[in-house]
Amino acid sequence: MSDAPGQRYEAFGAGYARTRQTEPGIAAHLWRALGAARSVVNVGAGSGSYEPPDIEVIAVEPSRTMADQRPADRPALIAPAEDLPLGDSSVDAAMAVITIHHWTDQPRGVAEMQRVARDRVVVLTLDPLNMEDAWTREYWPALIELDREFPSPATIAGWMGDAEISTVPVPGDCADLFIETLRGRPELLLDPEVRANCSGFARMDPTLEEEGARRLADDLESGAWDRARAPAREATEYDGGLRLIVGPAG
Repeated sequence: MSDAPGQRYEAFGAGYARTRQTEPGIAAHLWRALGAARSVVNVGAGSGSYEPPDIEVIAVEPSRTMADQRPADRPALIAPAEDLPLGDSSVDAAMAVITIHHWTDQPRGVAEMQRVARDRVVVLTLDPLNMEDAWTREYWPALIELDREFPSPATIAGWMGDAEISTVPVPGDCADLFIETLRGRPELLLDPEVRANCSGFARMDPTLEEEGARRLADDLESGAWDRARAPAREATEYDGGLRLIVGPAG
């Protein structure tokens, strides 16, 4: 894609903090993965979701629109993942939460995380193969091209050199409203604000976005969606493609 790094959220992320809140179930997996770390750099920190409340956090975020949504007592350093403004081995751990697909040079960003961490690197991302099979791609096939910006979990683990990959279940009532957490709540994808705070929609041709939303609205009204996928509404948790990758420091 041609979007400049750090600029993608400048146009559409102003309401990000309202719909992209920390989901406790996902946070629990992430925070356990940080182990005994007492300091962490959050790379691509956004509005501050998923930052551990009980350890020192250094937030690094390339977008001022996103950084401006952070609490006043938790400001971010403005910088890209590929050039972290920290010294070697300056924090216990480095974390990145559903952000690696926005990086211009993904291997370099991972290498930077390993450089600044003393103990470990933790990356939460999405598996593009899982996303490609989701029903949302039937309504918005343009998402499939954007899915390809996500490196596979195995690729990320390879960049780290020695890493473990695990699946993080998505709660059926997930508080973090992005595309892969809404597979059982299709009505929320009719909300323009929810879609605007999902990068796949915000970077899609508006005509294609609206066309998919109209088709979904029609199928919900006619009952066609529920006839085909009613069990999705009942799932208390499911595999939405979230993968946690934990690797060593450099």
